[in-house]
This record gives sequence, C-alpha cells and structure tokens, in this order.
Amino acid sequence: MKHSPEFRSKREEEREALKNTTGYKVWSIMFSIFYPFIAVFTFLFSAIVMIFSGISSVLAYIFTGGHAKR
Repeated sequence: MKHSPEFRSKREEEREALKNTTGYKVWSIMFSIFYPFIAVFTFLFSAIVMIFSGISSVLAYIFTGGHAKR
C-alpha cells in the first residue's frame, strides 16, 4: 500500500531504495527469464516421482499377493 511521503515508515523507504539497486534489477530480470524453466522442471520432476510411486505401488501389490496397504 502506497502512502503519501509524509506518512511512510522508515522500512517502506528502505524497500523503495533497495528496488533501485542494480542487484534487485538483475534479480528481477533473471527470475523473469528463468521462471518458466523452473516451473517446467518442477512439473516434470513431480510427474517422474508420481510414475515411480505408481510402479512401486503396483510391485508392492504384486509381491504381497494383493494385500498391500494403501
């Protein structure tokens, strides 16, 4: 929430000052560029874990003679 300058806290002023730094700008750009890759990696990794979990459940069901706990 933006306040008029006379009512801004010191922390709000510090945040605004930090947004003008080179590091903040570089981080914002890099995050925007790499976010799609991070999201796709997360989706693929989750899918792979889900597949192996399913294989594990099927094998447990087979090797216990159909009495595997769920």
